[in-house]
Amino acid sequence: MGGSSPCASCKLLRRRCAKDCIFAPYFPSDDPHKFAIVHKVFGASNVSKMLQELPIHQRSDAVSSLVYEANARVRDPVYGCVGAISYLQNQVSQLQMQLAVAQAEILCIQMQQEPALPTHQIDPDDKSLLLHSNLNNLPQYLNFASSSNVIQDPLKRESLWT
Repeated sequence: MGGSSPCASCKLLRRRCAKDCIFAPYFPSDDPHKFAIVHKVFGASNVSKMLQELPIHQRSDAVSSLVYEANARVRDPVYGCVGAISYLQNQVSQLQMQLAVAQAEILCIQMQQEPALPTHQIDPDDKSLLLHSNLNNLPQYLNFASSSNVIQDPLKRESLWT
């Protein structure tokens, strides 16, 4: 910043803010808490070294990450942002489980609402049952207009086979 108003870091560290201050673009004087929390967790020297090692176009994202991690460390000194990530992953896992249960319930309800299809257990050796069950149900499957070659009466089943 140099000259007019020192950046938040220089103000907190009580030093003169140089024109080429590495903190000035990322820690403005109107948001002193942002640098204070980063300084408390990481230290000004470490933050300065990190920022100097990064290309200029990545520094803003790095500062955002440092501020986030510092805030997480203040809230949870042991786990920091890993604690927040674990909590969110557990929440996603629970919600996926609830979604799976809800989808299963929907499927069960849909299955109950569908009309039951006839399921006959047929012994392959019992051909008479096969003949009678298929021929007795034949008129409901043959919904043609009355035709001379379509059997409408299930009692006349012999003509189907001749």
